[in-house]
Amino acid sequence: MRRARTQKTRKAVAKRFKITGSGKIMRRRMGKRHLLASKSPKRRRLLGSPAVLDDTDRKKILECLPFSH
Repeated sequence: MRRARTQKTRKAVAKRFKITGSGKIMRRRMGKRHLLASKSPKRRRLLGSPAVLDDTDRKKILECLPFSH
């Protein structure tokens, strides 16, 4: 007899994305790891703020986070 496979949260995805109370998926912006001296202070500030994930990637991320929604 075969056991049903339980759903597992993909921890790599859980560390990178957060789901808000209204159901939006938040992500970090790329480009704030290195080579910061060549970027303007305004650009560095904006890179520090989170962004909303695009709807085209929403289904993929939610499949990796089965218990968060």
